[in-house]
Amino acid sequence: MKILVVDDSPTMRRIIIGNLVRMGHPDVVEGENGRSGLEQLDRGGVDLIITDWDMPEMDGIAFARAVRSRGATMPILMVTTHAATQDIVQALEAGVSTYVVKPFTQESLKEKIDSLLG
Repeated sequence: MKILVVDDSPTMRRIIIGNLVRMGHPDVVEGENGRSGLEQLDRGGVDLIITDWDMPEMDGIAFARAVRSRGATMPILMVTTHAATQDIVQALEAGVSTYVVKPFTQESLKEKIDSLLG
């Protein structure tokens, strides 16, 4: 299973990828914003997307909308500091499947991924 991690922070991408590898998901590609995330998506084979909200060039909401407008149906997990109810509603309306608020633990990330993948 290939996972696409999209976050403008190299440190946060390393943290998420490290957690994914420890969970048994070593096949990971990265994007530094929504635009580079779409480029990775166009290369094919992505089964799950993990994205941040706040990014330059194309934020996570615009990215999720673009993914869904292409007809892609893989789960999208948003990992962000936005925690208000209206933010969560906005993300879900954009096509995000579920949501994790930073800071997160490996356990909470694993629970969300497991729930998305069945």
